[in-house]
Amino acid sequence: MLVERDSLASGSTSKSAGGIRAQFADELNIRIALRSLLEFEAMAEEVSFVQDGYLFLLDREEDVASFREAVALQQSLGVPSQVLSPDEARQLVPQLVVDDLLAATFCPRDGTATPESVVQWYARESGARIVQSCAVAAIDVRDGIVCAVETTRERIATGCVVCCAGAWSSEVAALAGVTLPVEGIPRSMWFTPQDGGLPEHLPLTIDFSSGFYFHREGPGLAFGGRDEDVFEAAARRLPVLADLPLQTSWWGYYDVSPDWNALVGEAAEVSRFLYATGFSGHGFQQAPAVGEHVAELVVGKTPTLDLSPFSATRFAEGGARPEAFVV
Repeated sequence: MLVERDSLASGSTSKSAGGIRAQFADELNIRIALRSLLEFEAMAEEVSFVQDGYLFLLDREEDVASFREAVALQQSLGVPSQVLSPDEARQLVPQLVVDDLLAATFCPRDGTATPESVVQWYARESGARIVQSCAVAAIDVRDGIVCAVETTRERIATGCVVCCAGAWSSEVAALAGVTLPVEGIPRSMWFTPQDGGLPEHLPLTIDFSSGFYFHREGPGLAFGGRDEDVFEAAARRLPVLADLPLQTSWWGYYDVSPDWNALVGEAAEVSRFLYATGFSGHGFQQAPAVGEHVAELVVGKTPTLDLSPFSATRFAEGGARPEAFVV
């Protein structure tokens, strides 16, 4: 049973940029991406998964060095990423200002999909009972064992709970006496209905040092960044964007962990309280592989992909593993 306090995809998922990439620095994130890509590619037509690639723009020596190292790791795992020159980056996006760039990286297998469509695909294919407009009010734990979940509609007897409440996961976990170090950090996006003459097949392009990014959204463009300085960064890197009309904007939460990597596993203090949260902006794209992993934990099957290094216990054990490529 899936209990949703509002409606499906009404939280952070519907606010997501919909990006899907294998260009990570952490080997486990690359493996998660490759596993997830297989599923996204299988449902591509139904969720508008378009593989126009991800293009990272680099203007700092330290970033070039870390991205070169990551590309070597990605390639060793079968990811077709590559390092580009500034001129090669401009061939992909002719309107870019590249005079100050040192390098770029690109992976043609990356792309974007429609988050709400992915949620509906899983809802249809899962066979699960889905209860919407139903909030969790309490989690009954006795002697360290989950017994039931109290909701605004009914009491659900269960010996297993999976917490996947995104930026609100710490609140849900606290109902069971579990501590999950997750906080919500807002991120904003804007949409223009015009494309400024940008290519039809446009990679999701990220100016890494500023955090400014943009991609195709229907006939227009969606873009975002880390803060309000996004407009200054946008005008500098993609001047044509400054001349386009804004139609709308929205914001949502990144559910952020202390090292900007996912929290996945089973609570040490409460038996069969599982969690998948703290994705720090990568939850949508990592959902297929992580969902598979959690399902295997629920039924006691040996995981297809071992995600135990992402257990929340890693912080107390001194095993934090920062993900460097965060937008």
